[in-house]
Amino acid sequence: MSRGRVTVVAAVLAVAMAGACCGLAVFLVKGHVLGRLYNDLVLDNRDHFLPCDRLPTSAEVSRVLEEHQDTVEAIKEVNPGFVFVEVDDWTCAGRADIVISYATHRDRLAIEKIIGGDTFFGVPYRLRNT
Repeated sequence: MSRGRVTVVAAVLAVAMAGACCGLAVFLVKGHVLGRLYNDLVLDNRDHFLPCDRLPTSAEVSRVLEEHQDTVEAIKEVNPGFVFVEVDDWTCAGRADIVISYATHRDRLAIEKIIGGDTFFGVPYRLRNT
């Protein structure tokens, strides 16, 4: 292979690698991958990373919690006095989500099992190890 041809191949590979790195960076940022890993592995938290305009109204969140009060009570009973369920309606004006705080990783696992999905009956929730 001639020296000029090697240079062209190296340049093409460099551009391809740069493109792959940029694509990976966009994926990591847009998917909140690093934030999710940090929250999960270091803080033992869970976030939905939704912007305010994608959250339901405060009234809708309150209605869902009232309709599913038995599930709310089951969550609190995971570790009475150490597990709390509240509506965060102060971060985003007119919009809300649910914040569930707990004391141990075992509590978190039990709470996630009760909820059984990515939302609490359609409402985004966050888990906080306090």
